[in-house]
Amino acid sequence: MKGENYMNLEFPSKSANEAFARAAVACFAAQLDPTLDELGDIKTAVSEAVTNCIVHAYPDELGPVILKARILPDNVLDLVVKDRGRGIENIEQARTPMFTTGGDDRSGMGITIMESFMTEFHLSSTPGKGTTVHMKRKIVRRGGKK
Repeated sequence: MKGENYMNLEFPSKSANEAFARAAVACFAAQLDPTLDELGDIKTAVSEAVTNCIVHAYPDELGPVILKARILPDNVLDLVVKDRGRGIENIEQARTPMFTTGGDDRSGMGITIMESFMTEFHLSSTPGKGTTVHMKRKIVRRGGKK
């Protein structure tokens, strides 16, 4: 995995690990000196991606969630959240705000939130094989730092 720095994590799709993923990415992203707003957006996007793995990819069992992060040139945080779960049958439908297969307690806004908080967003999925969310966030350099 090329980049200035990187990390790879794998953990089971337990709800407690959503907070772990948020914290791990926040600590990793801190080296880019993000603002609190930028950091909040990144943590929220990671939270949504991991929660989707927990709720949708593995609704009846535990499975692996893979989280990769790397620092790219020009102060870009590159994130991948991947599962090997049930996959998404219809990606366009899944990207529709308010659409959910997770029941009445889900808002259906996870993908919309990830897309709006990140500089780049890509979603790929194969039914029965899993889903990959690839997100990038450019962190604005402040104070003349290089």
